[in-house]
Amino acid sequence: MPKLTDTQSLILSAASQRPDNLAMPLPKRLHGAAAKKVVGMMIERGWLEEVDANMHKREPLWRETGDGHGTTLVVTDAGLLTIGVEPVVVKTMTAIRSQKTQPATPKPPTPRAGTKQAQIITLLQRPEGATIAEIVAATGWQAHSARGMISGALKKRLGLPVTSEKVEGRGTVHRLNAT
Repeated sequence: MPKLTDTQSLILSAASQRPDNLAMPLPKRLHGAAAKKVVGMMIERGWLEEVDANMHKREPLWRETGDGHGTTLVVTDAGLLTIGVEPVVVKTMTAIRSQKTQPATPKPPTPRAGTKQAQIITLLQRPEGATIAEIVAATGWQAHSARGMISGALKKRLGLPVTSEKVEGRGTVHRLNAT
């Protein structure tokens, strides 16, 4: 393993922890001619590579190219191996970090067994369906609460395909259609 200076080791170690293995920004105490010398030596040894900076991501610049673009520094696989870090491990950790920052897909809500909501679903699944009066009799709720349960919890939150139709002699009958 090559002999590294403390500064080189610090640059490579910090970059291995950053997304996309960016070596920028350099340590605060390193600037000017000293930074050019250290970075130049690391590029010659193949530990760092100069790449176009993504201005949309506001990546820190190593140098400006003069046409409104710039370059940044990225640690190479050889640079990672120099500090004893497997490139595959770094890429895996980067993938894991990016997954943590993305919002998780929420799982669809499911009704609990033995609740009044489950009782209403059972009533609506019958071939003859259920009227609001039947739901009120089964749950002890008021009519507006039963209608709210159907439109809010069942249709909107759970996404269940509840249909309503007028049946002569019964009134409005609600059914939960099998999907």
